[in-house]
Amino acid sequence: MTKKGYITNIEKETLNNERFRKVLYTSSYLQLVLMTIPEGGEIGEEVHGVDQFIRIEEGKAKAIINGNESDMQDDFIAVVPAGATHNFINTGDGPLKLYTLYGPPHHEDGIVHATKADADTDDEEFMGVTSE
Repeated sequence: MTKKGYITNIEKETLNNERFRKVLYTSSYLQLVLMTIPEGGEIGEEVHGVDQFIRIEEGKAKAIINGNESDMQDDFIAVVPAGATHNFINTGDGPLKLYTLYGPPHHEDGIVHATKADADTDDEEFMGVTSE
């Protein structure tokens, strides 16, 4: 089977997303995920065994990676290496809209969490099933 890959307008997808987490595409080695963090909200301190790239499309945030704090806004990126303790806190006046790439994948393909509370109660993880 020949894989088709995934093509989209990532800015439009990210800005239109209203879900806390929405997995758009999962390949064997990379995963694309949208996130919207409400005003005053945060991703929550976490550690992954995978590398993560984050790009902010809209909003302001405080990034904390292994205790190092940085202010972020539209068009900023962060790279979180595997094993780093990290959190991203919405410090803006509206929702924080971002997309993230995990390498290799971290979440179950196709998963959607409407809120952080939904995500916190779901112990899903990537089990090898890809988008195609």
